[in-house]
Amino acid sequence: MAWRSSGSSSAELISNMMRHGLVNSPRVAEAMKKVDRANYVIDPTYAYEDSPQPIGYDATISAPHMHAHATENLLPLLKPGAKVLDIGSGSGYLCAVFHHLVGPTGRVVGLEHIPELVDWSVQNLDRDGLGAAIKGAQIIMVAGDGRQGFPREAPYDAIHVGAAAPRLPKALVDQLASPGRMFIPIGTLSQSIYQVDKDEHGNVTQKELFGVMCKM
Repeated sequence: MAWRSSGSSSAELISNMMRHGLVNSPRVAEAMKKVDRANYVIDPTYAYEDSPQPIGYDATISAPHMHAHATENLLPLLKPGAKVLDIGSGSGYLCAVFHHLVGPTGRVVGLEHIPELVDWSVQNLDRDGLGAAIKGAQIIMVAGDGRQGFPREAPYDAIHVGAAAPRLPKALVDQLASPGRMFIPIGTLSQSIYQVDKDEHGNVTQKELFGVMCKM
């Protein structure tokens, strides 16, 4: 139903995704409606289509329904005051959604390996009304190797990974809080989204959620 969920505004896009069962949580819908996707794409003409969009440097912003899947999966850990790591933060869109869920007492770290996208994402977040959250370090956007995570701010209640890894990176598991959850695509020729949970005793389990298309 993704192709039928596009709208003429952020609110209409999210409402259509709710109607088609792509967004189920009212908390997720409310947070996504607060983020104007037009501020996070190169061409605002296609901002409210439920499809990936190029953002330069051979990178894309994921389709809104994929952001919704990730956010709903991590939602049990996205409580006010939680700390979140978004790896492959790109345009900054999902960092904004996470911020609205964890609130001013939480912290969202966006980690992106392309420095130019880091700079652009800060501009996008500021344009979307989150300049104060950046100045107050409620949102931190940094350049770095996503495979290594960002240990300086660890542990994280939730970790979202946007690009596939050939295998589950140990560094990211180590940076999960107990309890904590990671949403990550894993694979090379074929890829699947995995949910990785660490319980309060530090035991780690992983569950395959669904397959995704590989970027060629």
